[in-house]
Amino acid sequence: MKHHDPLSAPCFLVGAERSGTTMLRLMLDSHPQLAWCSEFEFIVDHLTEPGAWVDLQNYYKILDTDRIFQHYNLRIDHQLSYPDLVADFMRQKQVRDRKEQVGATVHRHFDRLLWIWPKARFIHLVRDPRDVAPSCISMGWAGNVWTGVERWREAEELWTTLKSKLTSDRYLEVRYELLLQDPEKALTEMCQFLGLSYSAQMLSYPNYTTYDAPDARYAQKWKQTMKKKDVQLVEAKVAHLLVERGYQLSGHEIPTPSSLQKKALQVQDRLARIQARIKSMGLSLFVADYIVRRLGVEPWQRAMRLRLNEVEQAALK
Repeated sequence: MKHHDPLSAPCFLVGAERSGTTMLRLMLDSHPQLAWCSEFEFIVDHLTEPGAWVDLQNYYKILDTDRIFQHYNLRIDHQLSYPDLVADFMRQKQVRDRKEQVGATVHRHFDRLLWIWPKARFIHLVRDPRDVAPSCISMGWAGNVWTGVERWREAEELWTTLKSKLTSDRYLEVRYELLLQDPEKALTEMCQFLGLSYSAQMLSYPNYTTYDAPDARYAQKWKQTMKKKDVQLVEAKVAHLLVERGYQLSGHEIPTPSSLQKKALQVQDRLARIQARIKSMGLSLFVADYIVRRLGVEPWQRAMRLRLNEVEQAALK
């Protein structure tokens, strides 16, 4: 099998949030030769153009309150340049886990990964957006499916752009529904792509996490649970991408929401997200966060961000 330098050409799992990336990351990380980082967006979020690296002093401050960075308890080497620093973050995960290869999950701005690793490889995971949108609502990220499918649309359009820059040996496309139906087959294909042999340990994660084993019953739940009008709204926004990704349209008439309808959906979305935030934070913390952000006092903002990190971490499955 072909082997790659784990740090010169790392592999990244990319796709929209609520598309099964956490489950797949747990599978990959359970491989005896593979270490996999979760939600590594902090390595690309603050980049703006190739070669224009972020100011390191400001970046250190950002990492000081970044929930994922703090969760991994990573060390900052102040002697390193930005590209070497973020590569070192992945190296620390690899060394800590004593694995041969290392990868990471990135949900947004993943096209920027090529600015740091021109030889990077990618596993793209896609899930039916008619299931992704309701899942985003359940997380409090959206108030309706029209806005709930937006993260999926952005990720898939970005993947289309990124894929056009890659040779076929540098990416693998995986459908969430097929991963649920035959996980061993899908994981074997991924292992071959990574130059590894399949390991049954990849399906052992339910023994030490809160995540269940793959269950095909979770594939395309929208067919049993989604209202017709919601199906129509999702398809009105992303029908072309649905078809491009190999999914079938429902057959319902696809409406064209008016400007007034779109505005109403945006207003309803904002109100629902505020309500969800109050429910998760509590009213007193919600109000305190609003005041602190308005005042702009840096020490208070830092303390509030760390407190919110605790709330967000506790809410994760």
